[in-house]
Amino acid sequence: QVQLAESGGGLVQAGGSLRLSCAASGSIFNINTMGWYRQAPGKQRELVATITSGSNTLYADSVKGRFTISRDNAKSTGYLQMNSLKPEDTAVYYCLARIWGSGSRGFLDYWGQGTQVTVSS
Repeated sequence: QVQLAESGGGLVQAGGSLRLSCAASGSIFNINTMGWYRQAPGKQRELVATITSGSNTLYADSVKGRFTISRDNAKSTGYLQMNSLKPEDTAVYYCLARIWGSGSRGFLDYWGQGTQVTVSS
């Protein structure tokens, strides 16, 4: 069974940095797109960044120039480097990966459990 495990969240002051990790485990044939989403209290979940298997990236306007998404295919792990953090970046951050695992007939979307990022002013 495929699972995603996130880590790296925490409390940081405005202007600081955090690095989130998303490790996929289980019987995996291939990982297509990986992405990060976030959900602040009282708000809808929103896209932060995505990266394809060919390393093409997409960023929300609000994080361009501050966040960097990357992946290590050998480790089945995705990363989100967050710099110059602002209080409005405070949210639960979720990893999403499109994975073809054993027993499935194609790619399926898997979500991580979420990791809290809190930026104090």
